[in-house]
Amino acid sequence: MKAEAFLGRWRITREIEDRLGPDARFDGEAVISETAPGRWLYHETGRLGFGTGPLFEAERRYVWAPDATGIEVFFEDGRAFHRIPLAGGADRHHCDPDLYDVTYDFTAWPQCWAIWTVSGPRKSYVMRSRYRQQDLQSGASRG
Repeated sequence: MKAEAFLGRWRITREIEDRLGPDARFDGEAVISETAPGRWLYHETGRLGFGTGPLFEAERRYVWAPDATGIEVFFEDGRAFHRIPLAGGADRHHCDPDLYDVTYDFTAWPQCWAIWTVSGPRKSYVMRSRYRQQDLQSGASRG
């Protein structure tokens, strides 16, 4: 797969199983667009809810830098976050004292999953995100 396959609009459903607090859910979309040669913006928006509580508007942005084998992901302020391997697989981000392990599964493309396992002194959760690429003209899922 080529990195350019990620460009476009994605539907996201996310479940967060928190061992230390209420579980959470997110429903929204991400738009991945080129902002400059070799630089993309990942912009995610949607509604986030904890336990049985109300839903809140939520968003996040990352800067992506694609190459032939993967995508380097950076926080908006330029700090390195992790790498998405185009063949699928795992990577890790250490943010002392917490550890973020991610596995990407692209076997059902254009549908894919990112599963994060997060551990630390005050964190212990698994976050499962399902992405379904949207048809840009109709908005319908492709996968």
